[in-house]
Amino acid sequence: MNSKEKYYIDLFAGCGGLSLGLQKAGWKGIFAVEKNKDAFETLKTNLIDKEGHFEWPDFLNKEPIDIKELLTKKNKELCELSGKVDLVVGGPPCQGFSMAGKRDSNDIRNTLVKSYIKFIKIIMPKMLFLENVHGFTVGFEKDGKKGKPYSQYVAERLKKLGYNIDSKVIDVSEYGVPQRRKRFILIGMLDKDPKEFFKKLDENKQQFLEEKQLNTPITISEAIGDLLKLNGTYPTPDAKGFESGKYGDINSNYQRLMRINTNNEDIVDSHRYAKHREDSIELFTQMINTVTECKRITPRDGIIEGLKKRGVTVLKENSVCTTITSIPDDFVHYSEPRIMTVREMARIQSFPDDYKFKGKYTTGGKLRKVDVPRYTQVANAVPPLFAEQVGKVLGEML
Repeated sequence: MNSKEKYYIDLFAGCGGLSLGLQKAGWKGIFAVEKNKDAFETLKTNLIDKEGHFEWPDFLNKEPIDIKELLTKKNKELCELSGKVDLVVGGPPCQGFSMAGKRDSNDIRNTLVKSYIKFIKIIMPKMLFLENVHGFTVGFEKDGKKGKPYSQYVAERLKKLGYNIDSKVIDVSEYGVPQRRKRFILIGMLDKDPKEFFKKLDENKQQFLEEKQLNTPITISEAIGDLLKLNGTYPTPDAKGFESGKYGDINSNYQRLMRINTNNEDIVDSHRYAKHREDSIELFTQMINTVTECKRITPRDGIIEGLKKRGVTVLKENSVCTTITSIPDDFVHYSEPRIMTVREMARIQSFPDDYKFKGKYTTGGKLRKVDVPRYTQVANAVPPLFAEQVGKVLGEML
């Protein structure tokens, strides 16, 4: 490793949103840990094969790996990195903690918190950054009583290892991401005050946004208004029998930023439209014309006749998007009777258009527990635009 570089390891890396932001902030990756093959393939395509962003040690193959397997099989090699790593980032999978989904105290993914602590204990980085859903701070109920939140458990374990800890719930829409997405952020530092991180993050925000020529809040139409189906379609390159959309004119600075390495003639990656039945199109049209604000509606509300799904958010062009979820039919486009494409969701998560997604587009049923298709990869990611600001502040403090 080069002593002039700032080095980090990305745990539970997903498709690479956090690593992409850190790369843009001047950090160098050592390696990333992600067990799902599709999410890892997206990260590998963009940040390993294309950018050469990770140094990647000889002891580890460039392939998906479970953190538990890594800790068991490569313990000796990991111990040799102890005290040599500037930063470890990443949060354990959040589905079991999420307030938006089915909170499940028995979700096997919740136990990965212990693997995270074990990894930190071995590596002992100078700094750590953990991101998770707001539900991470809420204890599970058992026998009518609320237990200790996982956030408290993590903080206590890290303090025992010698880390100074501070945490905060942050809404990333305040940092240039076109989405009201509240996330629990925990910072650990061995020899610095983590409160300084949150102070600097807030102080640097305006200058960062000015450099990117962004004004907050960024609305849905400012984010995806150039990706309308009325711009024209062509056969989807990687999905036979489907149509994808073409670029329209850029009509916001945010769109310009997302399209910085593309041109109008480019094929828009992962911008495949779903095939909807006629009755679904009629239902979506009714929603667009009836619902006046960007909010989740349910059959119980009695607003939309024939709505059977437990909840749908109808987007509105001049509103900020609510938190993106992994189920594509949770959202209806603001002006076209359809769900959003992967690319549109990626825009709302602040992935630039030259970041290409791999794997299935979507899945359903029992496969939802094992597959991480493109929609899910996007929804689970840390928004790169926010991650870049995190990286800049941590770099300054280092």
